[in-house]
Amino acid sequence: MSGEDTNSGRRRFLTAATTVVGAVGTGFFLVPFISSMQPSAKARAAGAPVRADISKLEPGQMIRVKWRGKPVWIVSRTQETLDKLPSLDPRLADPESKMDQQPSYAQNEWRSLKPKYLVLVGICTHLGCSPTYRPDVAPADLGPDWPGGFFCPCHGSRFDMAGRVFKGMPAPKNLVVPPYRYLSDTEIMVGADKETA
Repeated sequence: MSGEDTNSGRRRFLTAATTVVGAVGTGFFLVPFISSMQPSAKARAAGAPVRADISKLEPGQMIRVKWRGKPVWIVSRTQETLDKLPSLDPRLADPESKMDQQPSYAQNEWRSLKPKYLVLVGICTHLGCSPTYRPDVAPADLGPDWPGGFFCPCHGSRFDMAGRVFKGMPAPKNLVVPPYRYLSDTEIMVGADKETA
């Protein structure tokens, strides 16, 4: 065997070995770099759907859950409240919820999957304050024509018990209905519906 054959074999071996070592080194470099572009576990958890137990929610009561860092309200409406909703239509800016503030399954007079339970993001559509839940009818501070609903103390926007904004308010749109679905008669998942599940 000549020296040239030996050097040629060594060259091929060293070239192949260098290529393999370079590829492995590049992989070790790229894996952490690409992994750093993925959202953290904390960020994934912040956007994850949340479950809400409504088994102890009495008529007229509201519970709060946190989804994507926002307060979400779940209200158990009374039959009297539901019966009153259609009569408020002439006083509302968007009574039929034509503006895209809710999933298609909540574009009805109740703005919900089931009339009894209302699910809303508790942030005013004006400047992001959190309205207060005011189910009481005609309290002294809100006047004799207050039918019950949500009142934003920051700039005075008023919303009915379906989260629809009254005419002439600073808030331009109805409160947002997040995606949600029922897991059972006593549990709601906020942040995922049949379309996004």
